[in-house]
Amino acid sequence: MELLRLGPIGHEIPVVGSDGVCFDLRPLTDDIDPNFFASDGIERVRAALDSGELAPLAGAEEMRIGAPLTKPSSIVCVGMNYAAHAREAGAEPPERPVIFFKMPSTISGPNDPIELPLYAKKADWEVELGVVIGSRAFRVASAEEAYSHVAGYVLANDLSERRLQIEESGGQWSKGKNLPGFTPLGPWIRPATEVDPGDLRLRSWVNGEARQDSTTADLIFSVGDIIHQLSQAMVFEPGDLILTGTPQGVAMSGQYPFLADGDTVELELEGLGRHRQVVTVTG
Repeated sequence: MELLRLGPIGHEIPVVGSDGVCFDLRPLTDDIDPNFFASDGIERVRAALDSGELAPLAGAEEMRIGAPLTKPSSIVCVGMNYAAHAREAGAEPPERPVIFFKMPSTISGPNDPIELPLYAKKADWEVELGVVIGSRAFRVASAEEAYSHVAGYVLANDLSERRLQIEESGGQWSKGKNLPGFTPLGPWIRPATEVDPGDLRLRSWVNGEARQDSTTADLIFSVGDIIHQLSQAMVFEPGDLILTGTPQGVAMSGQYPFLADGDTVELELEGLGRHRQVVTVTG
């Protein structure tokens, strides 16, 4: 089962993909948003699919694929959560999750262009496992219990502008993470019951050349650890998004050039689909 949003920007239609068919979810929900997850949206969709009460969406295969989630109250990101990536950034693996925040306005579709301003000379890619929260999580008792608060998983590109993030940040990573469109998501959210987040292969390419190739088995802090530890200090609400970190192989390592006009970025996460984004530089 795959939750998607199809259609033009700002006018996406919520759908569910099942056995190669996209079914219209508008009889059940206006959108795939915090209200959807707070009202047991995934279980309601599953029941509607099983009962055959959903109709296929005509022309779905020709529609733009939008981000499968809209209007989260927060996007919480974990940095340096793969040991090799921490080392390529010149740091030791952290003892506690390193976090920063992104604005919901950074969300874009998995195949939408990456539009960079002229001053964004150090734009970088980051393939990541995204976690969608399904129920309110505060002071969760254990990493094991934390998984009960997860609605599903999604592929994300945590785009970064390293000059703003590091050289001109004043110590605040978020400054380099929040340009418009800097969180491409999708193509779908897969329910948590269908995914083992502890062993998924994730890869990235630029202009067809391999960049990242790793597995979530190498996460320093697992999905459960992240939710458990961070929920002691903050509340996660239904529909919130957590980005769990990226493996080695980014431009910041010095091995590869930063993104430039005309570059094509592709990402893939086992069971969660693929992205393709073309970089355009605008005035």
